[in-house]
Amino acid sequence: MLVILPPSETKSDGGSGAPLDLDALSFTELNPTRKRIADAIVDLAADLDASQKALGLGKTQLAEVDRNADLWLSPTRPAIERYTGVLYDALDHRSLTKAGKNKAAERLAIGSALFGVVRATDPIPAYRLSGGSKLPGLPTLTALWKPDLSAALDAVDDFVVDLRSGIYQQLGPVSGAVTATVVTEAADGTRKVVSHFNKHYKGLMARELVRTRRTVRDINGLASVLSDAGQRVEIVRGDEVVVITD
Repeated sequence: MLVILPPSETKSDGGSGAPLDLDALSFTELNPTRKRIADAIVDLAADLDASQKALGLGKTQLAEVDRNADLWLSPTRPAIERYTGVLYDALDHRSLTKAGKNKAAERLAIGSALFGVVRATDPIPAYRLSGGSKLPGLPTLTALWKPDLSAALDAVDDFVVDLRSGIYQQLGPVSGAVTATVVTEAADGTRKVVSHFNKHYKGLMARELVRTRRTVRDINGLASVLSDAGQRVEIVRGDEVVVITD
């Protein structure tokens, strides 16, 4: 099983790993596009105003430009430790047992506007680039990523659970992947798609899929793991699970 998580705009600082080496990342067939985008954001960092516009930065976020400027020089850390925020708090990788962390290394991947997709233990630096960003002089990120990223993910010989948000799914759709939607259910039975806590529940889903000792090969196995963990789950159309919250 491969569970693909969305990235986060917030990232931890520092790290103890050597500077970025694309050959140290998984899915090395993506390296030409990775280098093209990486060089573009480093070049862009020389122009503060252009960076602010292209990356959608507020005045309090200009330090993100310095991160991009130092992309090839700054230290790295495992991707699962680099990304932070609501989903990663719920996943709580740090609290997993040694066995759980080994399973996380095997089962988790993270979508990325810069790297396409990386495995949990791939060493990456801090950076700023969102899936909807438009870099000067380059096609859209979807146009850059879609052909090669979809091919790389389709070649994975595993049952794929795609928890990426829509914009990151568009960068590289995965044929046959199962997606997840989180909804709330009111007393009268009406449902509404969750927005604010969506990442939290997907983080809990990822945690259970890392912790389980079962070999999950299909959507029924996925639903069973989540149900046994106390989540209310329905299967929709054979390629989507709906997690229902109060």
